[in-house]
Amino acid sequence: MPLDAYRVGEEYVVCFDLPSVDPEAIDIDVERNVLTVKAERRPRREGEDVKWELSERPLGVFSRQVMLSDTLDPEGITADYDAGVLTLRIPVAEKAKPRKIAISHSGSRKEIKA
Repeated sequence: MPLDAYRVGEEYVVCFDLPSVDPEAIDIDVERNVLTVKAERRPRREGEDVKWELSERPLGVFSRQVMLSDTLDPEGITADYDAGVLTLRIPVAEKAKPRKIAISHSGSRKEIKA
């Protein structure tokens, strides 16, 4: 299953092509920073009188795994399915975001006596 991945602001977006897959037949899991997307394309039910002449679209179970870096927050993943594309949004972890470090100043000098 082909995918695109890119960063937008404070999140990564991963889009999987899953045309003609029922959203109920898609399973998304994360275990130890490995994201697994599993989908099943099932045969269409057209009735008893249908005789297939040609069938080129693959049927069955497909899966794809993506390693997530430690800089991402797997707890915050959201998923959306529209027009045959599964879109996952993965937020950047707080610990990976740039931050300013405050500098403290004691304000007093220490004198060393000899």
